[in-house]
Amino acid sequence: MRLGYLLTLSSLLMFGCTEAASNSETAASPAVSATPAEVQSQPQPVAAADQIATESGTFVSGEHATEGTASIVMENGQPILKLDQGFKTFEMGPDLVVALHRSDDVLGSTKPPAYPLEEGDYIVLAPLKSFSGAQSYPIPKEISLKDYKSAVIWCRQFNATFGVALLRDTNSTATQ
Repeated sequence: MRLGYLLTLSSLLMFGCTEAASNSETAASPAVSATPAEVQSQPQPVAAADQIATESGTFVSGEHATEGTASIVMENGQPILKLDQGFKTFEMGPDLVVALHRSDDVLGSTKPPAYPLEEGDYIVLAPLKSFSGAQSYPIPKEISLKDYKSAVIWCRQFNATFGVALLRDTNSTATQ
């Protein structure tokens, strides 16, 4: 009798744990066994209705095809660089980062085909989260945005600029 009770109890526990694990795996999809850092690095939606872009620009390809739009928006007093849903870059790049660059002509001021960046001309915001789609990158408040004129997708390992978006004041472009 006791053995039957223990078997019933253990099968209930096993079934309950299996179903709970199965439900948590389903809820976590599409990320399979993602670490907390990986979950946080998933692309974020671009500008909500209450966010106003202060600067914006369209990507131009450098070392590799890059497309989409980069915008700087203010969200709760925090400047954020947002890449739109149409953002896409070459998927084979190692060590890709998102950076702000001081030049308004990054590709014209360097040498093809790699378009290498010089130290001191840029600030890295973060590793690129995804090769395509909408994503957000907080800009530290101590960064003076007036000193940076372009958003860059850059391969740090090979010092190759994949693409550049010249950031223009959205107020001045609307009136031109």
